[in-house]
Order: sequence, then structure tokens, then C-alpha cells
Amino acid sequence: MEFREQLLERFLRYVAIDTQSDPDSETFPSSAKQLNLLNLLLEEMIGMGLTETEIDPNGYVMGTIPATPGLEEKPVIGFISHVDTSPEMSGADIQPRLIENYDGKDIRLNRDLVMKVSEFPELAFFKGHTLITTDGTTLLGADDKAGVAEIMTMACWLMDHPEIAHGKIRIAFTPDEEIGRGVDYFNVEGFGARFAYTVDGGFEGELEYENFNAASAKVAIQGRNIHPGYAKDKMVNALHVACELDTMLPPAERPEHTEGYEGFYHLAAMSGSVEEASIEYIIRDHDRARFEARKHFMESAVALLNERHGEGVVELTLKDQYYNMKEMVEPYPELIEKAQQAMKLAGVTPIVRPIRGGTDGSRLSYMGLPCPNLFTGGMNFHGKFEYCSLDTMCKAVHTLLELAKLWGR
Repeated sequence: MEFREQLLERFLRYVAIDTQSDPDSETFPSSAKQLNLLNLLLEEMIGMGLTETEIDPNGYVMGTIPATPGLEEKPVIGFISHVDTSPEMSGADIQPRLIENYDGKDIRLNRDLVMKVSEFPELAFFKGHTLITTDGTTLLGADDKAGVAEIMTMACWLMDHPEIAHGKIRIAFTPDEEIGRGVDYFNVEGFGARFAYTVDGGFEGELEYENFNAASAKVAIQGRNIHPGYAKDKMVNALHVACELDTMLPPAERPEHTEGYEGFYHLAAMSGSVEEASIEYIIRDHDRARFEARKHFMESAVALLNERHGEGVVELTLKDQYYNMKEMVEPYPELIEKAQQAMKLAGVTPIVRPIRGGTDGSRLSYMGLPCPNLFTGGMNFHGKFEYCSLDTMCKAVHTLLELAKLWGR
């Protein structure tokens, strides 16, 4: 494809910019360095000739690919990606490796680290592709700079090829998706799209419009520390109470034992001493009724522990984070139908499956902007085994171009 080299150059340039978000920050964006890429994208959009370009006080970058004359009344669609990378691993000084015509075998990332096909069997699909990997010391940043590069390449192609007929297209780039704040201040009305797609998926052909309902559960435990030699009937060991709570949750319903539509309780953090302890969980389920039942079960377990150890020993704070976008997207079947058609036109086999997580699109859908998620070609996000396929990235751009044409008909 004619944009292949441009796409590669963009992607490598974007991943070279450290944009790691910071969950402990109180600012928005959570890290100022995200603005380095956001401002660069704004400059590039202006250079391409996009209109209505802006970066707002919260760091959101938006721009318009004007409609082909005569198609101004077609539905306005949007494409959205996030610029930040996960705080789970360093995103600084990334040294990407380019593997052309991948042979389908294990990949040595560095002297001490090998990405094995036996552990990552999906590598077999990419035999013959050009892969971009890490050097085994950082993440790559394909989540979601692959999506950013694909949207920007699409925009450049459409601006350079006015013969391609399409309606008005809005594009946006957001900060802080990786820490769950990506659309906290997103101006849906100002964005002005009727529908949008986040370009933030993984494997080739992924089309996602179902995601978890999500909640966080923070548990504070107040123990009573007594000299262990004289503790009988007096001590309340906060650490033991924490362990009691964890054993009350079904072991089979942990992330490591679930897949597909199965929900879970995930113990994310535990700390403390005899005197006081804290535990943090995330609760997930695609089904809203089961999601509510999970939260109720957690409340019941805490109530039982307070009966056992004394009122107020265990304090639970539950907070809903996002909901399944399915009920917001399903009323507009053309969103999914056009995405599937676009993929087929791009030579891609659509794979419709639920997200075992969430995207900015899930929250945007409840903010009035129905927003399914499209593949990018990135794999193994958030860690040193992250990689992406340039071939699949090209197909992602082709899919976006086909979508632009389909919505303009």
C-alpha cells in the first residue's frame, strides 16, 4: 500500500515520545509530557490542511476532514485514539526492532529475553508480516500510538486524495485513557459527531461493542494490635481479616480462571499490618444483573466480617467505573454493519467479540456518542512483549478509509 512507509515513519516517531500517564497525579492530563505528542499532532493536522483544529485546556486535540462538496449533509463520524501509555511499564527511551518477513519462530528480544510462540501462539498468524517489537526493556506504545498513527495516516490520505468521496469526519486524540480518565472532560457536543469509532483494539479484525461493567472495591480494615503473648480474645489481626475476605470470594471467579463473557473479582492490591490493612479489588461482568449481584456479594461478605469481628472493623467503598456499551450501540446496527463491510473491503475477516476490559468508547457511548472499537494490529499491550504488525496496521488504515467512504454514500 502506498501509505505503508508513511505509516511506519509516523508510528516510530510517535513511540519515541514518552507519554506515560500517572495514576497518582491530580492534574489533567496526569503528566505534562503527554502534551508533547498532543501538540505535535495538532501541528501536523494543521499542516495537512484539516479545519476546526484545536487543543483545549484539558489537552484534547480535535480536527476536521471537511466533507467532499455535496456530501455535507451526511452523518458526521469520528475516529478517536489515546496518546498515553500504560504506567505499568516504562515508555521512555523505546528502542523498537523491525522484523521483516517474520518467519513464525521464537523472537529473541535481547540477550536474556525470548518471546516464545509456545507462550504467545497468536504469533503464528503473523508469519510473513513485518513486525515491530520492543527490545525487551520497555513497552512499545502500540497501545495506542498504533491507532494514533493509523488515524493520522487516514487523514493525510484523504486530504491528499480529494477524489475519495466522504462526509465530514472528526478526529480526536485524548490523554489519560490508561488510568481511566480519558474522557472525563471530553466535549461530546463540541466534537459534533453523530457516531464514532475508537481505534484502540488489538488483533486483526477485532470489532468490539461489548465490554465489562466495571467497579472498584476498596476495603479498609481496622484491627486491634495486642502483644501476641496476651492477645487471646483481644487481638483483631487486620491481615487475617483481609485474608478471610479474599477466601470468601469464589476462587474460580478470578481473572486467571475466566474468559469470554465470564466475570471476575480481581485482587489488585493488599497491604498493611496487624493494626490496619487495606485491600483493593476490581469487579467485572458483561451482564448488568450479574455485575450488580457481584457488588452485593462483596457487601454481604463485608457485613458478615463485621458481625464476626465487630461493627466498623471492615469498611467497603464501591465505585462504578464504566458500563457495557452494548446497550448504547445496539440501537444503531449500521455502526457495526458498516464496520464489518469496511473490513471485508480491506481484506480483513471481522472478529466480533467482547472486550474483557473497557475503552474510552464505553464511556463515550453513555455520554451520547455511540462508539465501538476497531483493531489496530497491536498485541501484548502494557509490557515488554508488546509488538505490532505493520501489515495489519496498513489494513487498519484501509478499513478507516473504507468506513469514510461507506458513511459518505
